[in-house]
Order: sequence, then structure tokens, then C-alpha cells
Amino acid sequence: MNAFNPNAPYDLIRDAVAGASTPIEAMSTGLTWSSCRTAEGLGLAMSPGSSTRLLQWPGSVAGRPLHEVAQWLDSWNFYEATVGLAAANAVINRADNALMNAATPLQAQGSANLAVFEYFRPRLVGRKVVVIGRYPGLDQVLEGLDVQVLERDSGSGDLPDSAAEFLLPQADWVFITATSLINKTFPRLAALASNAISVLMGPSTPWLADWAGLDIDFLAGVQLVDAARAEQIAAEGGGTRLFGEGVRYAVADIGEARMARVKAQIAETYARRDALKAEMEAWYQAGHTQRFPEREQLAAIDVELSALDLCFKRMWDARN
Repeated sequence: MNAFNPNAPYDLIRDAVAGASTPIEAMSTGLTWSSCRTAEGLGLAMSPGSSTRLLQWPGSVAGRPLHEVAQWLDSWNFYEATVGLAAANAVINRADNALMNAATPLQAQGSANLAVFEYFRPRLVGRKVVVIGRYPGLDQVLEGLDVQVLERDSGSGDLPDSAAEFLLPQADWVFITATSLINKTFPRLAALASNAISVLMGPSTPWLADWAGLDIDFLAGVQLVDAARAEQIAAEGGGTRLFGEGVRYAVADIGEARMARVKAQIAETYARRDALKAEMEAWYQAGHTQRFPEREQLAAIDVELSALDLCFKRMWDARN
């Protein structure tokens, strides 16, 4: 609803890992998932979809302090950013993370990697839904719904990620892959989806309640089922097999504070409109025949109120 600071999500993660001096025991960059293991836990992040032989740091990550490697998330080298997010998640998504532990674990009827969409499907009926990223098997789970997938390497039926500029402002629900933190598209996607119900999802998701301040309503991250198994599957090139054997999806509703914030914005905006209407009435009662000078501002407030009301209704409907 407000101007979006593109550095905000990275500041959020940076603050969460500040001072984490625990040394990294092992870092693995698999075909689909990368993992970072410490004595305190395992962090995951999705690997880039390309290959390279030019990385300068392999063989030097283990033994470094977590906070040092986590800073690589800022890098525009997406391999470095992946390793950085995996390291950050090793700090944030530890076993004592209260939000992660309180999240609702999901049991899928079909493929475990699609559990999030199964869970939310009843709430998506009759809504415009945009999914950032192509998930194997998604079409079957969301069949019959108004769903558009945006994918950088778009296939049949998908649209390129540039379509986000047009589709997200009109969407009721937006599912944002946490991989967008790595490729730096998250800030723009979150800004475009600020009036929608937004779900930040995937094994790359850091379990932080403060995402609500960036207009995220739900976190759909993962809980470790078997850390050793998850690390092995990731290292051996596993994709969807990670779910069910190594991790399971879980969902946390973090949007209460956002609902309260939007409700307060609505009240404040109504007050501004009422004050302007009173000014306009006094203007004409004073005998002025020319147009009220703040008429355009009043029209802009009406547009703002309409967007706020729609946003709040979406948030209410998503939970009721």
C-alpha cells in the first residue's frame, strides 16, 4: 500500500543473521536445491537453473562464519546469492524458530510439492490467481480455477515474468516463490501485489513474521522432517523428492497486523475525505461559482479508498 523500499527484504534477512558466528560445516549446491549445514541446523535455497564452471569460492565455504556467507545474498551472481540465502536460512530456520514450529503442517493428498496449492484451493474459487514460477503438476491441482503462471523461461500456457506488471495489480491472490529473493525480483513483485493476498512460499522461505510488514499475508515454507535425508536428496540432485522425505510444507498466517494497518488506513482516508467534503460544501456556500480547487484531490482519495476497501475485503475473505 505504501512506497516499497527494494532493500527492505534484504535488510530484514540481514538483521536476522547479524552476529551469527556459527561456522558452516558443509555447503552443497545441488541441481535443484542448495543446502547449508551447521551444528544448529540446515538451511535450504533453490539453485540457479544454469550451470557454470567459473565459480571462485568452491572449497572455501565450509568453516566460514554464517553471517559472512549470508551476506552473499546481496550478490548479483545468483550462485553466490543462493549460497547466501541457504546460509541465512540455516540461521533463521533453526529448530527453535517459534513461527516455524507454530505453522500448520500440510499433508498432501497428491504430490507433496503441491501441498500448498491443495491447502489454499478452496479459497481460490472465483478469484484471479497469479503464481510466480512453474510448479510440476500445478495444472492438475488448480484445474478449473482462474490461474495464470508467470515463468522466466515460459512454456505452453505460461506468460513471461514481465507480465507481472500487468497482472499482479489486478490479482486477488499471488503466490510468490522465495527464489525471487535470489534473483532480486521479490521487491517489485511484492510491490505490484500489495493489494492482493500474497503467499511467500518454497524451501527458500525464511520463517520471519516481519514479512507482514512487506505486505505478505501467508508464509508457506518448509519444516525439516529428516535433515540428513534432505541434505542428501539436495546434494544428489533431487527435485520434488525433497518434499515428504526430507521436508514438509507448513503454512503460517502472518497477516493480522497487515489487516489492522489497512483498517487504520481506511479510517484515516475516510477522515481526509470527510474533511475535504466539508471544505467543498463551505466553498460553495460562501458563494464561489468556480470549481472547488481541491476537487481532483477528492477524486484521488475516492480511488485510494476503493483500493483499500478491496484490499481489506480480500484479506477478510481469505480468512473467513
